[in-house]
Amino acid sequence: MTSIGSFDYIIVGAGSAGCVLANRLSASGRHRVLLLEAGGRDSNPWIHIPLGYGKLFNNAEVNWKFQSEPQAFLGDRIVNLPRGKVLGGSSSINGLVYIRGQQQDFDHWRELGNRGWSYEDVLPYFRKAEDQERGSDSYHGAGGPLPVSDPSEPNDICDAFIAAAKAAGHPINTDFNGATQEGAGYFQSTSRRGLRVSSAVAYLEPAKRRPNLAVLTKAHATRLLFDDNHNVCGVEWLRDGQHECATAGGEVILAAGAFGTPQLLQLSGLGPGDLLRERGIVVRKQLRGVGANLQDHYQVRLVAGVTKPITFNDDMRNIFRMSRVGLRFLLRRRGPLTISAGYAGGFFRTDSGLATPDIQVHLLNFSSSKLGDKLDPFSAFTLSSCQLRPESRGTVIIRSADPLEAPLINPNYLATETDRRVTVAGVKLLRSIVRTFPLCALVEMEREPGVAVSSDEDLLNYCRERGGSIHHASCTARMGSGPDAVVDEQLRVHGVGRLRIADGSVMPTIVSGNTHAAIVMIGEKAADLILRSAA
Repeated sequence: MTSIGSFDYIIVGAGSAGCVLANRLSASGRHRVLLLEAGGRDSNPWIHIPLGYGKLFNNAEVNWKFQSEPQAFLGDRIVNLPRGKVLGGSSSINGLVYIRGQQQDFDHWRELGNRGWSYEDVLPYFRKAEDQERGSDSYHGAGGPLPVSDPSEPNDICDAFIAAAKAAGHPINTDFNGATQEGAGYFQSTSRRGLRVSSAVAYLEPAKRRPNLAVLTKAHATRLLFDDNHNVCGVEWLRDGQHECATAGGEVILAAGAFGTPQLLQLSGLGPGDLLRERGIVVRKQLRGVGANLQDHYQVRLVAGVTKPITFNDDMRNIFRMSRVGLRFLLRRRGPLTISAGYAGGFFRTDSGLATPDIQVHLLNFSSSKLGDKLDPFSAFTLSSCQLRPESRGTVIIRSADPLEAPLINPNYLATETDRRVTVAGVKLLRSIVRTFPLCALVEMEREPGVAVSSDEDLLNYCRERGGSIHHASCTARMGSGPDAVVDEQLRVHGVGRLRIADGSVMPTIVSGNTHAAIVMIGEKAADLILRSAA
């Protein structure tokens, strides 16, 4: 094994939070920081084109291409689980939608005993990160590293959807990250002037020339290193087929994501003792919550045919329209190529007695048989619904002691009656809006699930057969106290010295919406906690 030296901090994973940490921990110039990323540089041009995420779903150069185990409540289907394997991590291949979650999500974290994680506590970190196009106010920040922008232009289908939602009795909402989340409206995205701004672009690019920051790509972390006092003292990785390592005089921070972080912990002897012994791994610390409590948002789509050729499907079927789309992007940074994976949408309650919305809707002005496939050869748009607070819990466990073997991932989708009921109710709500004027005036027919699918039983079968992940995996190294918690409120791993976790795995419960913004916030707060403890 070759040692590349000693650093104050070693960060594993250059994703949504890892890039934040690399920037903040190296900013003073006093600390030597090493950032490890298993993937390569973010040089693929499709990364930087917002709609390019569709080209990255099946690209193994930038995507781990994880898959679930056969899902018992989905007829043993295997579900694709893409995760970013590149600088920027999943923020380089995600759908760019900027949603923080509900205020109540973070207050619930505090109610679970996590001091410092209420909405009032975390709002300053959201604002610190943000460069809000509309300017700063009590909810938003301006001048931060991460741009938050409105769509480059309106869209007829989106306008009709928002108007139909209002006519169906739902409020209009121009700011899902403000005073309230409920309602229909346009989504904002993490883009600037029509280009994606990942965490790598926002945080790492400005910092990478600092002499005290080293960034290693193609460095696949294989295990943590421990000193004689059982504290973490470094990391080992594989790069170009060679084993390398570095030591940390301060701390090691894991930011490898909801799948990668528990995998590395288990490979290093930190996790459920029985599992580790079965895999031939020496147990260093029994932490039965490592890899447990997996939560994700499960989405189900409705595809509606359109009476006019006004969709992106139509653009891509006509050489002249296709050329115009490309030129508008190149010359003006406008048009369909600048749109996130949720042009418009909203947050709705499937039961009027609920205190807050329990489903999120995304609208796309195109359709395909599944995400990442070719667009359909007809005019259509897609609406999807996902349950925001699933009860189902899954697991992430290592297959073997081989660090290059993908873990066993079982999200356990639709395992509870509540999850099944709310998922079906979400599709019904989509239908209710689609069948309301003015959106109904644009709709030719419902292509999926189709009007023949009408009973709750038939709808549930459709949800099981056609639903999938919306790629918000989280909670596999949850913050809290008790036997199933992995980190404390300072993000320190229980019973293990000089090791913290700062990524979506530490969420006690999944946030009500897209997860990228909350993970950036976790990175910002983690950097603050680390620097304060070092002062």
